Amino acid sequence: MTTAALEPRAGRRCHNVLNSLHATSYFAPELGKELAALGVTHPRAVNFAVRAAALGPVGAGAVTAAFYNYRHELVARHVPAVWAIASPEDVLAARARAVDALLRRLLGEEAVASAEMAEAARLALRAAEACSRSARPLYSAHADLPVPEEPHLAYFHAATLLREHRGDGHLAVLMSVGLDGLEAVVTHTATGKGMSPKWVFSTRGWSQEDWDAACGRLRERGLLADSGDLTPEGVALREEIEAATDRLDRAPYEHLGAEGVARLTELGAGFARAAVAAGAFPADLLGRG
Repeated sequence: MTTAALEPRAGRRCHNVLNSLHATSYFAPELGKELAALGVTHPRAVNFAVRAAALGPVGAGAVTAAFYNYRHELVARHVPAVWAIASPEDVLAARARAVDALLRRLLGEEAVASAEMAEAARLALRAAEACSRSARPLYSAHADLPVPEEPHLAYFHAATLLREHRGDGHLAVLMSVGLDGLEAVVTHTATGKGMSPKWVFSTRGWSQEDWDAACGRLRERGLLADSGDLTPEGVALREEIEAATDRLDRAPYEHLGAEGVARLTELGAGFARAAVAAGAFPADLLGRG
């Protein structure tokens, strides 16, 4: 019996639907409520604490390095001060409570308790077995956390592992092609699929002046046109970046196999569509405007 070969972009498609559900947590009022109960109220402090908590009570330098596209001065306003308010362990527990409430709200009790959710959790955890710790700090830190017993929380946990595994590899690729954090964001936004400048300014700490300077550097390299569109060279670079990221992130999906990847993508797409339909993301999050 022959096993179907994994199509080159199958892993990317699977990651995208898993990441869509994971990303809902960053816009969840449940998360803000749980962190506020611990005394963490600033939205940026909430974001840094929740995503960095698995690393332990690290300083601003470690968070800036691991997150890549945030202005260091913004990070330093909240880290490590946030750990004096709430310990990483308390933050992780609060995130688990928030995600539980969030998924029940977005997907409904029936989906949370469904056989499909349990199947998706098993498949995603199976894929994550082949993730590599080397040079992947955010993935590796999350891989040290216990797998939750409840299927919907196990699915979220596995989606987080796969998201951070790909993300850590993606940063290595960005560095290899010479894009700093903001330049990477500008080129992604120029594709029409990235975060809008409004959200970049409010969440990443960059200013319009910073943005304009990054655009100027990209124009000098022939990657960005005066219109704000990517040049053909810029389009080719973004394609190269994604293809190289795919190569660094192939092992989990090869481990799961083509049939498993197809099934996980199908299940994950269903959950992601339900979350989007339930209003999980701001309407103006993506785009060039």
